[in-house]
Amino acid sequence: MTETETQEPIALRDRIANAAFLALMGIARILPYDRRIPFMGWLFAHVLGPLAGWRRRIRDNLAMARPDLTAHEVRHLTRAVPENAGRSLAEIYSGTEFTDRIHEADPLTGPGLAALEQAAQAGRPVILAVAHFGNYDAMRAALSGRGWPVGALYRPMNNEAFNRHYIPAMRAIAEPMFPRGRAGLASMLRFLKGGGWMALGFDQYDGHGAELSFFGLPSKTVLTPAELAIRYDALIVPVAGIRQPDGLSFKVEVGAPIPHSDPASMMQALNDDLELLVRAHMEQWFWVHRRWKRRG
Repeated sequence: MTETETQEPIALRDRIANAAFLALMGIARILPYDRRIPFMGWLFAHVLGPLAGWRRRIRDNLAMARPDLTAHEVRHLTRAVPENAGRSLAEIYSGTEFTDRIHEADPLTGPGLAALEQAAQAGRPVILAVAHFGNYDAMRAALSGRGWPVGALYRPMNNEAFNRHYIPAMRAIAEPMFPRGRAGLASMLRFLKGGGWMALGFDQYDGHGAELSFFGLPSKTVLTPAELAIRYDALIVPVAGIRQPDGLSFKVEVGAPIPHSDPASMMQALNDDLELLVRAHMEQWFWVHRRWKRRG
């Protein structure tokens, strides 16, 4: 059995939802790439996002983090954020049409790129600090296109039927991938210790994390990326796949390396770096997350 196989029966509701998604992607694949990606963006912006309640969540988060925005700017973001998510999902399911574009463009840039090249030559472990911004998989495709060993930790979806095609689609972009859980974590640590590169997210609420600041608000932030960088003497850099104005191409920005100090200070530096990036491209961060969730 693989991670995507199970002996447990799949609930009828999950099978129906998965069938609907596959039918939708089947229709989208009929379109040429340059039309398929905008089509899925439009569908998420105007149909699926509103049905999922994303617009309300986006408005609530913006009211906390960016109360200075005008009503017009907020309305724009309630559509632009789901549109970016829809485009990203369509890109994942476009296989080599997506990855070949990234490899041919070789869009890597930024002040931390030279440090990545040095780490690759030295066989030094690397922590790639990533967020739900732009298209995360553009970063994976760009790095793997250079022949660099980019691993990723993922959480299987609750819908097992969906996992059976979603996880292979992500694996086709770059490998290795490690499922969350004891076995996946052990494999990930062996990979990192051996000089591998791991993409680790840090922009979601973590109830066990440190209370740091993001957009001037207290935000529970995971410390694991910094802790692993210190433990394995790994280079740690922020990386983001920034969608370009044409909606189809990317710039993969490698930020300056984060100096090793204490984990909380390192993660605050990453929060600050991400905040600057989000402020410059508000529509590309996934404002749907409950980033500032408060218990009680």
